[in-house]
Amino acid sequence: MQLLTSLSRSSFALTLFAIVTAAVIAVTQVGTAERIDKNEREQQARALYEIIPKDQVSNDLLESGFEFVSYELTGSALPATGYRAMQGDQVTAVILPVVAPDGYNGRINLIVGIYADGRVAGVRVLGHQETPGLGDKIELKKSNWILSFDGTSKAENPNSWAVKKDGGRFDQFTGATITPRAVVKAVGLVQDYFAFNRAKLLQLAETKTPNNDGQESH
Repeated sequence: MQLLTSLSRSSFALTLFAIVTAAVIAVTQVGTAERIDKNEREQQARALYEIIPKDQVSNDLLESGFEFVSYELTGSALPATGYRAMQGDQVTAVILPVVAPDGYNGRINLIVGIYADGRVAGVRVLGHQETPGLGDKIELKKSNWILSFDGTSKAENPNSWAVKKDGGRFDQFTGATITPRAVVKAVGLVQDYFAFNRAKLLQLAETKTPNNDGQESH
């Protein structure tokens, strides 16, 4: 009987310990997940407002997300999230994600802001694995190279939308041409996508044209 009682007590203690441990882990995971989510949102908001400053918008960029699908931009058939910048009820710019799959060490994740007139509002790098001291100069904290896109438009001179080594307007890095070439190409793809989908992205009303009997058609 003493042995059974001892075993019963030990089993109860182990069960209680397991329950308490599981509860502590669960609470820790929830708290950690909340902190990670908060940090990610703050980082995301910071990147968005670096492209479109707060004094240029009347809406909360982080709350203005919309889903779209573009395998060409993201390399995925799954929905991605873009953002609209507003002034009153008018969309003045959109910020779209794009993946440059052909970086020196793999994928380069970017966001690109495009004004309503098609000019580039700004570009920021969200993630990459490029070589430190060479390809990582695409980061704003490492160099100002990424700012060379500000205010530019591929449509104005498509042939110049390349690095200088390829006859274009953008500088390449000493000893590293592949990385900037991949970023320039990706930013160009975003402009092409915007030009083709401009009305939808800017939420413009469909143009109405009169038909032969004087009635409007869509």
